[in-house]
Amino acid sequence: MNEPVMDYMRRYRFKKLLLLDDADTGLRAVIAIHSTALGPAGGGVRFWPYPSEQEAMVDAMRLARGMTYKYAAAGRDLGGGKAVIVGDPRKDKSEALLRAFGRMVDQLGGEYYLAEDVGTTPEDTETIYKETSYVLSLPEHLGGPGDVAPATALGSIEAMRACAKRVWGTPDLAGRSVALQGLGAVGYEVLRLLVGSGARVVVTDLDEGKVRRAQEEFGVEAVPAEDIYEQDVDIFGPYALGAVINDQTIPRLKARVVAGSANNVLAEERHGTELEERGISYAVDFVANSGGTVYDEEIVYPDLRERRGGLRHDRAEKKVREIFERIEDVFATADREGVPCWRAAEVLAERRIEAINRVRLLNTGGQFRHR
Repeated sequence: MNEPVMDYMRRYRFKKLLLLDDADTGLRAVIAIHSTALGPAGGGVRFWPYPSEQEAMVDAMRLARGMTYKYAAAGRDLGGGKAVIVGDPRKDKSEALLRAFGRMVDQLGGEYYLAEDVGTTPEDTETIYKETSYVLSLPEHLGGPGDVAPATALGSIEAMRACAKRVWGTPDLAGRSVALQGLGAVGYEVLRLLVGSGARVVVTDLDEGKVRRAQEEFGVEAVPAEDIYEQDVDIFGPYALGAVINDQTIPRLKARVVAGSANNVLAEERHGTELEERGISYAVDFVANSGGTVYDEEIVYPDLRERRGGLRHDRAEKKVREIFERIEDVFATADREGVPCWRAAEVLAERRIEAINRVRLLNTGGQFRHR
């Protein structure tokens, strides 16, 4: 991002950008709140050694905006937010730092609800929970859904299946080949599902231990991280960090489908358009990776959870499988309106936000209040 931060915020209609500092614990963090139009902002906490403050702010804002669209497209009444903590989680993470972060989140009074993300774990969110109740991803013994990685993985598989149907006429992944980039909690579960479905998988990860585990458990082929883009496969699955679809990587892709759970896989929106111009079907990331969000609304609104009969995994799985239809809706909208898929997905989310807000304005006599 080359434009000034305030101009970027105005262009994409951000609500708030907070810079956090706690000298006693070494905490340096950013919280970006893009929208609370549908409800409180929700989004994970990323712990990463950003090279500069500017890059940390940009990443937080890009991720927060993606969360707005993710919740809206998934039919959840939540807004978009994201936090990033600057540092190496292997060296800089501590209980004191996490609790200091939790206290600052608590000061927002429920405007932002957090979850784990790259560099943070369920154990970390449980530590943060000691200081604030505004936490989405909690273990089941604390009233949360537990590990949502399987839900996110299942949703991204459904997105792959929808793309496969569009490209090859069948959603069956048996016999398909997949280049899997990233073997974190979600990526490893996706690997398990792909192998179980009869797909051939090539993997990579910066963590050699994860690669060895995948080879030993599933007998898959592994390649160096930089070589994953040019594998002769049907599907490229990004499950690591964002911006991996860019000017350098697109010409190297041989896959007919890009579908994964990484956030903001497009370095710029134009890269989504370029994928389609090259005949590559793209499962828009904030739709494909929305499987875990099915639980979030019920955590924020416990009365809603009780009316639905409690937090039930069978009901959540049914909602996750609807990602297949949501990806098909994106394709249909793109075809009907003559726009690229990345824009079609945004259009569907924006129309839902506008429709809900119109209803709320009517019900409140023109005085808008989010829930």
